[in-house]
Amino acid sequence: MRSFRHLPEFRCLGLAALVVSALPCAALAQAPTTDLSSNTPFSTMAIARDEGDACRVPKPPVELAETAYVRNGYRAIMRLMAAERWQKTGSCECFLETISWEEVIEQSDAFKVSDDPRRPFDVSDLRQRADAILAQRDQACVD
Repeated sequence: MRSFRHLPEFRCLGLAALVVSALPCAALAQAPTTDLSSNTPFSTMAIARDEGDACRVPKPPVELAETAYVRNGYRAIMRLMAAERWQKTGSCECFLETISWEEVIEQSDAFKVSDDPRRPFDVSDLRQRADAILAQRDQACVD
């Protein structure tokens, strides 16, 4: 019959080996890495923007609305407003830079689909509408 007297020692050695092998991974996770724009430590999973992606809808300020859903609705409205301005003018400029959050809030009543203050917009529909118009713009402005 075999003796398992040394089993606790073996477990301790296994645990020690696991800890020692994990140390390099932990050190790499803690090591500061830099992005292309500055020498700041890694803090987010953000991906650097492409050069052709300069015309993006800015993130709405937190003070704009209580919930992220409503803020995303305002963001979708801004994008749709910019797309509609392209339809009217045919210009390939970035209209997002000319629209203020105050203007978005003023126009938001026209996009409401509900009286629920937490979900007044159909954000998916607003995004799809803007995507369709902006796809036409992208195609026209490439030529």
